[in-house]
Amino acid sequence: MEINIKHNQKENTEFEYSEELPSSTSESDHISSHSDAESDKFGVHNVEIYAKYYSTPVKRFLIFFSLFTIAYAYGLDNSVRGTYQTLATSSYNQHSLLSTVSCIKAVISAAAQIWFARSADMFGRTTILMISIVFYVVGTVVESQAVDVSKFAAGACLYAVGHSAIVLFSEVYVADFSNLNWRVTAAAAPLLPNVINTWISGDITAAIDENWKWGIGMWAFIFPLSCIPMGACILHMKYLAKKNKDDLKVAFKKPEHYTWSQYLVDVFFWKLDLVGLLLLVAIFGMILIPFTLAGGEEKVWSTARIIVPEVLGWAFALPLFLVWEIKFARYPLTPKDALKNRGIVSALVLVLFLQFAYQMQSTYLYTVLLVAVDESKKSATRINKLFSFVSVITGFLSGFVVAKVRRTKEFIFFGIGVWFISFGLMIRYTGGLDSHVGIIVARCILGFGNGFLKFPARASIQASAYSHEMMAVMTSLFLAVSSIGSAFGDAVAGSIWTNVLPGKISEGITNETLADYAYGSPTKFILKYKWDTPERQAVVEAYKVIGRLLNIVGICLLVPLLISAFFLKNRRLEDVVSFDKFDKMNSENAEDSVLEETSKEKEKEKV
Repeated sequence: MEINIKHNQKENTEFEYSEELPSSTSESDHISSHSDAESDKFGVHNVEIYAKYYSTPVKRFLIFFSLFTIAYAYGLDNSVRGTYQTLATSSYNQHSLLSTVSCIKAVISAAAQIWFARSADMFGRTTILMISIVFYVVGTVVESQAVDVSKFAAGACLYAVGHSAIVLFSEVYVADFSNLNWRVTAAAAPLLPNVINTWISGDITAAIDENWKWGIGMWAFIFPLSCIPMGACILHMKYLAKKNKDDLKVAFKKPEHYTWSQYLVDVFFWKLDLVGLLLLVAIFGMILIPFTLAGGEEKVWSTARIIVPEVLGWAFALPLFLVWEIKFARYPLTPKDALKNRGIVSALVLVLFLQFAYQMQSTYLYTVLLVAVDESKKSATRINKLFSFVSVITGFLSGFVVAKVRRTKEFIFFGIGVWFISFGLMIRYTGGLDSHVGIIVARCILGFGNGFLKFPARASIQASAYSHEMMAVMTSLFLAVSSIGSAFGDAVAGSIWTNVLPGKISEGITNETLADYAYGSPTKFILKYKWDTPERQAVVEAYKVIGRLLNIVGICLLVPLLISAFFLKNRRLEDVVSFDKFDKMNSENAEDSVLEETSKEKEKEKV
C-alpha cells in the first residue's frame, strides 16, 4: 500500500472534477472555523513534522501495526462487552434497560468525539492517547464492580469517553499518515483484527460464561498494554524531531499577554466550547433516553419523569443550544462554513441514517439469537460480529479499487443497494430454528454493504474538509453524528421493545409473574424453559413480531440514506493528505513554470 506523498506531474495536468466545483480558494471548499492566528494548531503542526521522519514504508508499517494492536484490543473488548452488557442488565432483572445504557453511551460519545478532536489539534495527539487510557481504565473498573444498573451506566459513560477518544485518535492518525486515494484501505487496515475477533470473541464469552464482571474488568489492564507500541513510536518521532532541532510546538503553553485564568477560560470555555458540548448532551439525553424508559410492564408515558425531560429537551435545551452556537459561541461546534458545503452536510446526513438503521437491527439482536433462535452464547456472539468481519475485509479490499478509481460516490450507492437486500432478509427471518441460516446470510450481506458505505463516506467528508487543519474536526463530526445516529436507533428500538414486547409475551403466557420474568430476565428465563416448552415458544412468537417491526423501521430509514447519497461530492482523490497540499503543489509548479518560461525568453533576447 502506497501512502507516501508523491507528486505526479502527469496526473496533476490531467486533474479534473466529476462535477463543476468552485475554485480551490472558494468559501465552500476552504472550511475553517477560525484562522490559525486565533487557534494554534499545535497537534497538526507537530504531526506533520513527525510524519516527515516516518515516511519510509517500514516506519509507516510500524505506525499502522501499532494502530492495529490498539484496534485489536478495543475491538475485541467491544465484541464481548456488548454480550456482558446484556448479561449485566439481565442479572439486575432490568434487561429492557439495555437500550437505555446503549443510548447514554452513544450520546456521551458524540460530545466526547468533538471535544477530543479539538483537543487533538490544540494539545497534540499524544495528549488524547493518554486521556483515553485513563477514562477507559476507570470506566471499565466502575462497570465491572457495579452492583446495580445505575452504577453500571455510570461506568459505561466513563468507558464511552475513553473509547471515543481512542477511536478518534486512531482515525485521525490514519488520516495523518495516509493519502486521500488510499484513505479507504488505510482506515480499514487497523480494524482488520475484527477478522480474528469475530471467531475468538465467542470462545471468550463461552469460557467466561455468566462471570461478566471479570469479562469486563480484565480490559482495565489489557487495553493500556496494547497502547505501548504506539507510545514508543510517538516518543521515537519526537526524539528524531528534537535531535534535528525541528520547531515543535509545546502544548499548554500560555501566551505571555494572558494570565493563567484568562488562558484556561479561553481554552476550555471558548475554544473547546464547553457550553455547547453540555447543551448537546442535554438535548439528546433528555429527548432520546425517555423513549427507552416509557414502556415495559407498566406504561409511564404520562408520568412526570418522562414528560419533564422531553419538554426541557425540546423547549429549553434545543433553542438555547441554537442561540448559543449562532450568536455567542466564538468557536462553534460545527464550523459555519461547513454548513455551506454540500459534500460535508450530505455525508453527515448519510452517516446519521446509516447508524440509525443499523441500530434498529442490532440493538437487541444478541437477545433475539439466544431466545428466539436457540443459539448458544458462543454462536450468538459470533453471528452478531459477522457484520464487522465482512465489513472490514470488504472495506480493506475495496480500498484498493478506490485507490485506482479515485472516486467514492459509486461505491456508496452500491452499498446502499446491498443494505436493502439485507434488511429484507431480516424482516423474513426473525425467529425460529429455520432463521439460523437466514440471519447469518443477512448479517454477512449487511457487512458487505457497509464496506462500500462507511469507509468511502468517511473519505468523502475528509476530502471535502479541504485542509489538514480541518480534517480532525470533520472526522470528529462524522464520528459524532454516527454516535447520534446510534443513539436515535437505540432510543427507537428501545421504545418499540418496551412498548410492544410485554403485551405480546402476555398474549402467550397468562401467568403475569412468569410473563414479567420472561420480559425482564430473558437470559435467565431460557435456562429454565427449554426450546420445546410451550412457555418458550410463546416468547419466541412474541420475539418474531418485535423483530419484524424493528427491521421494517430500519428498511424505511434507508430511503433518506439513499437520498442523501445523491448530494455527495465526488471529487477525484489525489496522492496527498489533504487538498490544500495538492493546491499548494500546483501553485508551486505553476510558479516554477512561469520562472522557467521567463528564463527562456531572456535567453532568447540575449541571443
